[in-house]
Amino acid sequence: MAKRIVWRRFWARVLAGGIALPILGVISSARETTPARPNVLLICVDDLKPILGCYGDPIAKTPNMDRLALRGMRFELAFCNQAVCAPSRNDLMLGSRSTTIGIYSLGDNFRSAVPNAITMPQYFMKYGYRTESVGKVFHVGHGNHDDPASWSVPSVIEKVVEYLDPQNSAGGQLTREEAYFTNQKLDQIGRLPRGAAWEKLDVPDTAYADGRIAEEGIKRLRAAKERREKEGIPFFIALGFVKPHLPFTAPKKYWDLYNPADFRLAAYQQLPLGAPPIAGKRGGEILNYEPLTLENLKTDQIQRTLIHGYYAATSFADAQLGKVLDELDRLDLAGSTIIVLWGDNGFHLGDHGIWTKHTNYEQAVRIPLIIVAPGVTPPGSVTRQVVENVDIFPTLAELAGLPRPEGPQPIEGVSLVPVLRDPNARVDDHAYHCFPRGEIMGRAIRTERYRLVEWKKIGAPTSSAQYELYDYQTDPEERENLVDKLPNVAQKLKEILARYPEAASPFAQRRENR
Repeated sequence: MAKRIVWRRFWARVLAGGIALPILGVISSARETTPARPNVLLICVDDLKPILGCYGDPIAKTPNMDRLALRGMRFELAFCNQAVCAPSRNDLMLGSRSTTIGIYSLGDNFRSAVPNAITMPQYFMKYGYRTESVGKVFHVGHGNHDDPASWSVPSVIEKVVEYLDPQNSAGGQLTREEAYFTNQKLDQIGRLPRGAAWEKLDVPDTAYADGRIAEEGIKRLRAAKERREKEGIPFFIALGFVKPHLPFTAPKKYWDLYNPADFRLAAYQQLPLGAPPIAGKRGGEILNYEPLTLENLKTDQIQRTLIHGYYAATSFADAQLGKVLDELDRLDLAGSTIIVLWGDNGFHLGDHGIWTKHTNYEQAVRIPLIIVAPGVTPPGSVTRQVVENVDIFPTLAELAGLPRPEGPQPIEGVSLVPVLRDPNARVDDHAYHCFPRGEIMGRAIRTERYRLVEWKKIGAPTSSAQYELYDYQTDPEERENLVDKLPNVAQKLKEILARYPEAASPFAQRRENR
């Protein structure tokens, strides 16, 4: 009798809205007597731009990302909040934008600014999930470190930069980017040798990090399945594949998927006409790799090789994802698991004469995003809802039947669940992102058609700002800054930008001023 009374009270509270149930279907288990939480598989891919078959790229060989898109919803207009690894991953995990917490660099850990923040995996852990991390999830390197508080068990950190042939690492020495990503000799980077920008060897997948990440991910899924059946514990597993981040080191068979002659070089390799010089960049990260120079980056041969390497590395990561998806299916977990595929930022491949990321331009900021929520997302659906990193935390919470997260850090995203149910639904009309250049901050608004970028010193009046405006319907390659030609559009987007608070000063600067 007591049990019946408890259950009557439970369902009375559910019907009254006092208890959130997971949106996914109930998972049957002899040990579970309450509606089961869905599992979460978060796939983070380093520097992945949407040059995938499912995004319409005619050359890309990405069958596994493509089949994942057929299971759920592909977001055509997804954008990171800042086009660099650590801040972008902070935005995802915190649901807070870089301009709110003031962490813009690779080396500053987010807890320096928000020490009591509750990350997305922490939040799921609070509701009974076992959270695990394999590969690159939070940014580790450049003085930064993992976040142990986010995980139920210690993370498995893998190499972002590794070479198998000693000739590619100056005879087996510690190279600049290896030092960055392993937090070694950070005060001596400029005196260290450069490693090769690519490596093409006939080796098994597990010779490189992504092969080992997939292998470990499969082991974690098997253990999670057993744990769920015996103890009823749902999992939140984050797998972070490190390619196609430089260097483009992938087994030869993935290079062999492509004919270099098939690649199109960037059609427009100048900065946009009329754009402020501060908006662009030359060199940077790319020049930490042999044999690259500002001069040879202009040549067809080097450009074609780099593009080839990026596609090969993407196909390598895709194949590892396929192994994980196969195991998820074999374990009969696909029907009870939310899957998210997310790229942390885009990647310039010579457009505007730029390589890698670190700008507010489309190729750096636009990312792939695929969400599979069984029973919610129409299979094979596509939406043009504009979304940003910070939307993913509240979306996953709602899909799992958890209350909307409330911080203590600001939760600035919106739930995409209405869009996941109906790709024509709309929950917002723009995305917000940023990129700093020293004391100057570039803040941007991206709508379905336009992007406005404001460049000014933090705290300075808007009268001192320089602006960029691009129309992606008429000028998808950003050939010309249209801010003076479309004043009405620019004014409307300025009004949207004015609704956002001023960007926080960099945390490192605030610390120095104490």
